[in-house]
Amino acid sequence: MKILDEVFEVIKDRKKNPKENSYVCSLFSKGENKILEKIGEEAVELILASKENKKEEIIYETADLIFHVLVLLGYKNIELEEIYGELRRRRR
Repeated sequence: MKILDEVFEVIKDRKKNPKENSYVCSLFSKGENKILEKIGEEAVELILASKENKKEEIIYETADLIFHVLVLLGYKNIELEEIYGELRRRRR
């Protein structure tokens, strides 16, 4: 999970310190609907890759989906620890 934390820290930094030509910054500037649209696109792409049983594409699309979910969490000021806490709660 360390890589998730690292990527999420970059996303939060982009929100606080926007950088020109940053993909994350472009998503933030386009707003929630664009971020949600990207999550939807990536979810569909993951489903299609899975239906075709293409392992490398499943891995790639899963990473894309997780990344865009992280962008949404950053946009909504939700910390990863809150998600981890919910997962821990469900495991009990």
